[in-house]
Amino acid sequence: MDIPNFIDLKAKQLAYFVRGFWSYKIPYLEVDLYFWDTLEEWSQIKKREDEPYSQKERVFWHMLHQLHFWPEQKLMQDPYLRSELETCLNYLEGAGQYPLDCIGIRP
Repeated sequence: MDIPNFIDLKAKQLAYFVRGFWSYKIPYLEVDLYFWDTLEEWSQIKKREDEPYSQKERVFWHMLHQLHFWPEQKLMQDPYLRSELETCLNYLEGAGQYPLDCIGIRP
């Protein structure tokens, strides 16, 4: 699998997990397991050091980092953080514009 296909697949999964978490259908533990599974799968992707990022990839890595960095309660209750993450999710789902403040890097 190449990087664009990996990001497309994992972005859909990320949106599913975050929306499920916010609607109390998926426990935070499952979101955390998704994070670690994604990193493990990423380690198996063949990539070149000089391969450029897409905008979608930058938003994906930013979002994944935010989910791991912030505690469960803040992710659920902080209106500013939720708004930022919602903007990122909308972009990943193809329903929004590129969020300029979501710039992630590869692990």
